[in-house]
Amino acid sequence: MRYGFWLPVFGGWLRNVDDEKMAASWEYVRDLAKKAETIGYDLTLIAELNLNDIKGMDAPSLDAWSTTAALAAVTEKLELMVAVRPTFHNPALLAKQAATVDQMSRGRLTLNVVSSWWKDEATKYGVHFDEHDDRYARTSEWLDVVDGCWKTQGFSYKGSYYDVRENVLSPKPVSKPRPTLYAGGESETAKNLIASKCDAYLMHGDAPEAVGKKIADMRERREKLGLGPMTFGVAGYAIVRDSEAEALREVERITDVKQSARGYANYEQWVTGSNLQTEISLKDYSVSNRGLRCGFVGTPEQVSERMEEFAAVGVDLVLLQSSPQAEEMERFGAQVIRKTAGATA
Repeated sequence: MRYGFWLPVFGGWLRNVDDEKMAASWEYVRDLAKKAETIGYDLTLIAELNLNDIKGMDAPSLDAWSTTAALAAVTEKLELMVAVRPTFHNPALLAKQAATVDQMSRGRLTLNVVSSWWKDEATKYGVHFDEHDDRYARTSEWLDVVDGCWKTQGFSYKGSYYDVRENVLSPKPVSKPRPTLYAGGESETAKNLIASKCDAYLMHGDAPEAVGKKIADMRERREKLGLGPMTFGVAGYAIVRDSEAEALREVERITDVKQSARGYANYEQWVTGSNLQTEISLKDYSVSNRGLRCGFVGTPEQVSERMEEFAAVGVDLVLLQSSPQAEEMERFGAQVIRKTAGATA
């Protein structure tokens, strides 16, 4: 199992806790990423939103791409998985930008391709907003252009959305055959696209049995296309305590939803703008990405056993959130990652 963490570019993950003691600042995320390398984390996911969908759109949020470039210069080992929305980025220019960051990081850049869901954000930044299936049609062409520019000097492409002629991109990415392309989605359109054009599938939090069914489904789609195996990752929220009772008290604290409208309106747009297979509850609302559904809550032994259950159904990677992030990641690293590594050494 590989361990990743969401970089807190929004200043936290809880919609009912105003101040999580984790500022949306370069200093905080820089220090966290450097510390994560010593704790034993393998990667960080840098989310891309120009507005803050957790604390309210007026709250601070860091730009994903400039933050990732800066992290490339101050870290040594972390995989830098940066989110990218095709509607916000010309694919040939993004391919150039990503190749440069990949060079800076010596091959540690990967992309999490996200078909945009937040209409208000697009409107406020003057970006055209496609409806669901149109977003994926654009994403399909976008992926073709990015991949072609990375791999072929003089690449040309003409589609419904993009027209690129004899592209020149140098230097190419360090990563071969290309930087890994992650993506997530639960609609048929999304799953078919990801199976055919990406390298890894990311899932929202859920129980191991449900995640295992999704993995089996994606493996079958992949095999029908005659393509090689994928990597599978799941998002989760981690609470590790000395006793189960302590862990459950923390769950009660962070899910005491007050429904202050700042984040809730944005959350409703995400639910209505996405095509999700699973009904969403208010408990899911309080913690992003359905993270509590994974059950990474309890004693170190309980959480480690839960990780083993996910590994058994095919999960290669967990992408964890916690609050406050620095302190909780230190605890998780000492009580789960290091002990697990020691047990398997």
